[in-house]
Amino acid sequence: MITTKNIHQFIAKICSILLLFFVVSCAQKEKKVVKVKSNLTAKEILENPNYLAISYGGYRTKTRDIQPTIAKLKEDLKILSALNIKILRTYNVHLKHAENVLEAIYQLKKEDKNFEMYVMLGAWIACKNAFNSNGLTPNHNEESDRNVTEIATAVALAKKYSEIVKIIAVGNEAMVKWATSYFVQPNVILKWVNHLQNLKKTGELSKDIWITSSDNFASWGGGSAAYHTEDLTKLIHAVDFISVHTYPMHDTHYNPTFWGNLESEKNLSKTEKIDLAMLKAKDYAVSQYKSVQNYVKSVGANKTIHIGETGWASFSNGHYGNNGSKATDEYKQAVYYKFMRDWTQKEKIACFYFEAFDEQWKDAQNASGSENHFGLINLKSEAKFALWNLVDTNLFEGLTRDGKPITKTYNGNLDALLKDVQLPPIKKE
Repeated sequence: MITTKNIHQFIAKICSILLLFFVVSCAQKEKKVVKVKSNLTAKEILENPNYLAISYGGYRTKTRDIQPTIAKLKEDLKILSALNIKILRTYNVHLKHAENVLEAIYQLKKEDKNFEMYVMLGAWIACKNAFNSNGLTPNHNEESDRNVTEIATAVALAKKYSEIVKIIAVGNEAMVKWATSYFVQPNVILKWVNHLQNLKKTGELSKDIWITSSDNFASWGGGSAAYHTEDLTKLIHAVDFISVHTYPMHDTHYNPTFWGNLESEKNLSKTEKIDLAMLKAKDYAVSQYKSVQNYVKSVGANKTIHIGETGWASFSNGHYGNNGSKATDEYKQAVYYKFMRDWTQKEKIACFYFEAFDEQWKDAQNASGSENHFGLINLKSEAKFALWNLVDTNLFEGLTRDGKPITKTYNGNLDALLKDVQLPPIKKE
């Protein structure tokens, strides 16, 4: 007799098997030699399921005052290239990091004609008195004077590295209202998007560069009606594509309607329970994507939508850890990574997975904060569980980060890893 329990067990077993074979299949794809095609457009890159995308920051220390050298960035880029990453996302140009990343790619391309990598260049946009500048309250109805320089710098870099910069993103989560330290109204983003589109029309920027803004799904109309404004509609029509952020991990605390296992699943094995919970998390992300898709259609726009950011932390001592929603560990991170890559590649959606490497400046005062643990590779040059099988295939052979070879977390001991994995809560049917 087929029961709900039987179906759940079957699905969970399939998920576990797929997870084990996912990274192996990736490795096989990555070893293929592909001739680099010149002058690819943003559209061709983003819609190619073989061109993986990722969010990248190369910072090693607890402060961004210490910029990683170009040599260190080149180490990182070689590792990412081995993972078949073809397009990176950066976040601002007011620090040297973005320019140095572009220079590092440029140098690697000169050293190896088959090296291929592109950039979605972020321009940071903020409101007046952002981050309580000089003790003043942020004014969300006016923009920072610094935005002019940020956009001008992004344009200059896009022109200097025209074969590498394929997208300019105006702002990062700059319209979502919970970004209380710096958010702006949609008309500010619209102003700068129109400015960049005009530069394309005049020939100052390549017509093939795509312009977008990278923001939370709610900011793109997929959530509260409070975001459904005339300026947002104009912005949706003005961008070349929509870059959406979705974070089910955060909502395991803030909106945990989807999170956990059902009573009917309580007799499954530990990994089966987690696989099913993570499948629901992936479906939650898909629902947010589709909510934006539906809103975009409702305002008469036909725009491609890509995932500008999504990810899952491997550790947290806060809302998402063992004293909270029990969402963060390397096993859950690996399952989410696999599910999101599978879905987006199948649908030809670019997914700028967050993120390549752990960065400890994000929560410098709390080493165990979740923001420091979103990377697929940690600060010890250890690949987390999502990439273990790639270590086994010697994909990283000869590559180092800060002089250290890429090894596995937990010394590759799965039993030891699973001891740190907590079960999601049991939910009523």
